Amino acid sequence: MESHISAADAVQTFEDMIERVRSRGDVFVVEREGEPICRIEPIAPVRSTVRDLVRSLQGAPRPDDGYLDAVEEIAQNQPMLPETPWER
Repeated sequence: MESHISAADAVQTFEDMIERVRSRGDVFVVEREGEPICRIEPIAPVRSTVRDLVRSLQGAPRPDDGYLDAVEEIAQNQPMLPETPWER
């Protein structure tokens, strides 16, 4: 994810920014007076673990009832797949 941040905010949150770049692959565009000055981004691909996925899911907002109802309706109305022509 790319975020734009003022130089002043970057100074105050630098440690958190670096951790987000390292752990999540976030990219920051640092601006001064609204003008982009530099980009802070990972130099290597981000490696994630299942633990990272669990933390992300735990931090995500809970879906509302309408979303869950829509997912249930879609799941119940899926067409049946044809039988496979190959032996099992």
